[in-house]
Amino acid sequence: MGRPVDPNAQFRVKPHVINGYTYASTQPHFVDPNTGKKRYRYVHWGTLDESMSFIPGLSYIIASPEERAKLIFPDNWDISATERIPDLGRIDKSAQTDECLNQLYGDVWLLEQVAKITGIRNDLELVFHGNKEIVDDILTLAIFPYLTKYSYSRVARWQRNVRTPSTRSLSPADITRLTQSITEQHRMDLLRLRAMRLKKDELCAADSTSRSAYGEGLADIRWGRNKEQIALAQTLEVVVYTLSGHMPVYYRTFPGNMPDSRSLETIMDDLDHAGFRDIVLITDRGYETLGNLEKLILRGQAMIMCSKVGRKDISEVIEEMGEFSDRPQNMTLDPDARIYYMQIDGLYTCDQDSDEHRASERLKLNIYFDSIRRSQELLDVDISTSYQSAVLAELLRSGDAVPDGIDIRKEYKYHRVTLKEDTRFIQSYELDEQKLTKVRKLSGFFAIVSHRLDFSAMEVFHTYRLRDEQEKYFQQMKDQLGADRQRNWSEEGKTGRLFILFVSMILSSYVRHIWKSTSLKSKFSSSLDMLDEMRSIRMIEYPDRSRKITPFVGAQLDICEAFGFDIPEGSAPANRPASESKRKRGRPRKVRS
Repeated sequence: MGRPVDPNAQFRVKPHVINGYTYASTQPHFVDPNTGKKRYRYVHWGTLDESMSFIPGLSYIIASPEERAKLIFPDNWDISATERIPDLGRIDKSAQTDECLNQLYGDVWLLEQVAKITGIRNDLELVFHGNKEIVDDILTLAIFPYLTKYSYSRVARWQRNVRTPSTRSLSPADITRLTQSITEQHRMDLLRLRAMRLKKDELCAADSTSRSAYGEGLADIRWGRNKEQIALAQTLEVVVYTLSGHMPVYYRTFPGNMPDSRSLETIMDDLDHAGFRDIVLITDRGYETLGNLEKLILRGQAMIMCSKVGRKDISEVIEEMGEFSDRPQNMTLDPDARIYYMQIDGLYTCDQDSDEHRASERLKLNIYFDSIRRSQELLDVDISTSYQSAVLAELLRSGDAVPDGIDIRKEYKYHRVTLKEDTRFIQSYELDEQKLTKVRKLSGFFAIVSHRLDFSAMEVFHTYRLRDEQEKYFQQMKDQLGADRQRNWSEEGKTGRLFILFVSMILSSYVRHIWKSTSLKSKFSSSLDMLDEMRSIRMIEYPDRSRKITPFVGAQLDICEAFGFDIPEGSAPANRPASESKRKRGRPRKVRS
């Protein structure tokens, strides 16, 4: 007969030595979602010095009083430091006063239901090992910017009037402790859980956006190319967005001067370790290089990648089409899309090892031609050429130097400019006919490469166009969520805030998808207007701690119906008799004899 299980084993605090540091730790168990087996993991509550004195850490500080009370410390430990830890206000609001509370609740209630139906609440509880207090805090911080656009300094004030998932008043100090306690391991655990919710051959678009930052001490702060033209450094935020699930499933931050093409390998390694399997990766031209193409082929990654038509193998195919006046003769017209297309099966062999090669599997080059786009691009080339020639002629006539800071090869890219030796004065210039010929030849063409997909050229085209939804994602992040700036100054805080922003985007993306794909779009101008409609619903709490949610009326009922959410008991309208619902308003028509 085996040894009986100690029910308090997971709450007993023991020393755990790592790299010469002694931590006070517990080993709670959890069920691995991949294998279904019970596993154990260390939770560090603080440190232990040589005199056996316990020094509380962040995990202990942000834990609820109930969770702290469960911990069983050895008798010979000095835990007097725990008595100086303040109670972080985790008190049920209804217990703070004997008076009634009347708080806004409708929009928060809707987002709480979204957190359940998207599975993000359940995933967060698994990541934080069932600590519902931390999960409630994270959801509160994820909801707050979506509904208010304010910074976190106003959260506690907002909670006075709004019923939130968190039952404690979140001060700026509390928020800092919470965000700094979120680690890279939490991020990867959440990504693994989100990956398990994807279907096979899920369409996932990868893209990046730059975000200006106020913090000057962050490691990822680089100037890069600030699109806003402001004197702020920036970071690069990469997101993988599922085009069929309509929400983000992966995120990572890079230095602000990191090209997209250099970040792809790190993204793919992350996706592999997070358990993303059998997805179709969709990328734009920023990620396309021959090196990246080879790496994706070696991985056996199904993909759709927009390519530069100036690439040698693609430009050679276009040049083989010869001269034409209106359209290439060997391309087919799609009347609905109003473009011409062709698909070429390509067998691309790349090095896997020094003595081994691997052939591409169903690699296809899809080339498209847009006659309207061609005419516009040719016009732009002529305008640019004329403008550059006029500026260069004036600089040569006046004898002025080319201003500092101007890259001649980029500013006058259609000319060959010769400068006087060791100066910035123009000696001569001429049109670069070879470059102009190539640019005019490629005008109107664009190309997309597909791998391991049995898609026709137009199926690839329409699938790639779904990326427009991801562009709306970035717009929503910077506008509706007010996340156009990074408002943190420490690496720990940045990790936690990006984690919470990811949760916020899952909620807002689902809300926007339901608004856009149902009749709600004809009733509300935006998803925020829809949330405004829900805001007037209130939660009333009485001194005996009983609660009442005010009735749902009018368009609020339509919103719940579109989302498929059940209205809380006691808040739904009474059902009218069938005879009454069919009766028309006004005086009955007179019966003629």
